[in-house]
Formats: sequence, C-alpha cells, structure tokens
Amino acid sequence: MTTIASNLQAVRNMVTAAAIEAGRNPGEVMLLAVSKTFAAGMVREAYHAGQTCFAESYVQEALGKIAALQDLEIEWHYIGPVQSNKTRAIAENFAWVHSVDRLKVAERLSEQRPAHLPPLQVCLQVNISREKTKSGVLPNEASALAHATAKLPGLTLRGLMAVPAPSNDPVAQRRPFAQLRKLRDDLNRQGLELDTLSMGMSHDSPAAIAEGATIVRIGTAIFGARNYGAEK
Repeated sequence: MTTIASNLQAVRNMVTAAAIEAGRNPGEVMLLAVSKTFAAGMVREAYHAGQTCFAESYVQEALGKIAALQDLEIEWHYIGPVQSNKTRAIAENFAWVHSVDRLKVAERLSEQRPAHLPPLQVCLQVNISREKTKSGVLPNEASALAHATAKLPGLTLRGLMAVPAPSNDPVAQRRPFAQLRKLRDDLNRQGLELDTLSMGMSHDSPAAIAEGATIVRIGTAIFGARNYGAEK
C-alpha cells in the first residue's frame, strides 16, 4: 500500500471512530482531501485509493490540475478566498465553493455559472472566531448574506464553513464548531434549508465531528507536509 493510500485509510478510520464516539453515523461525514500545493500525480494516486472529492485554494494551480486529471471523475471543491476577478473560472470549473463571504461574490458566481451545469453548491464562510486576519462574514451578518444568496439562480446554498482560531485543547476546539452549528440551526429556523457544516482539518477534525461536521477538509494527514513555495 502506498503512503497516500495508507494515510487515507488512517484518516477514514479516524473519521469513523470520531463519528461513532459522537453517536453519529460515519456515513454522515464527507472526507474532502485538500490537495492545494500538491502535484496532480498525488491527486491521481489518492483517487485510485478511493478518494473522489478534492479541494483547492488557488485558482490557477487548480485549473492546471483539473485539466491534467479530466479523465478522472473528480468532484472539485474551491475552499480559498474568492477574488472577484476569479469568479468566472471558479463558476465554470468547480462543483462546490465553501468560501462565499460577501454578496458581490455570490452574485458573480450566480451570473457566471454555465447554464448547462448543475447549480453550484455553496457554503458561506463565517469568521466564527472574529479574527482580523481571516476571511469570512461575521456571525451577526451571516443571516442577511444567507437569505440573499439563497435567492440567487444557479446556486444552491448548502451551509456554512469556518476556519476557527487554532487550538491544541480539544475542549477549546469544540467551542467555535458548536457556535457554527448553532448559527446553522438558527438560519434553518428562519426558513432556510441548510444541511452542511464544512469544518475541521487535520488537527481538529474529531472535535468538529463531535459538533456535527458534515464535511471535514484534510490535507496534510493525507498528502504530508505542505511546501508553500510550490506553484500557486
């Protein structure tokens, strides 16, 4: 078994164990392999080990991989900050966008989603820890953005995404994830139908799963340490 295949199996085992520990069905949690900065060949290797959903953060890098791997049935997710001048490429090439944080971006993705493709599945990125250096709509502004985004054609608003402030304390890790879940539940009580919580990465996925994550975004535990000097 290759390193990527064995890493994938270990991550799947972790997801299953965390879900069972939380009293949840492991099938409720999607594993999203974060392949940003990793070569297309590594994505292909993970695909042949059974992984079909991959996430990218840099548009130009992603487009190269999408072209190189078009023979594979991959579901591509965009999880990086969305720049207005990149919305067309994102709308045309991805199935999901997890990082919508303002209405202008949502409107551009809606206008630029090709009519022959299914609706773009989107999550709102929430700055749940209110960090000045992080992208995301503030929690108290999420309701207005969610209701406006839900009305746009060509998009399906699925839920919320967050990248909380890092912590090594499992108890502290759970707090922002619980806050995001509560926000999602509040929006549903306002009449929205959100089923997705995209939260949890390599270091804090068990805490996220315990608080209801439906998608965990894991890169280094699958592919190894990242070299941020790689092509973007």
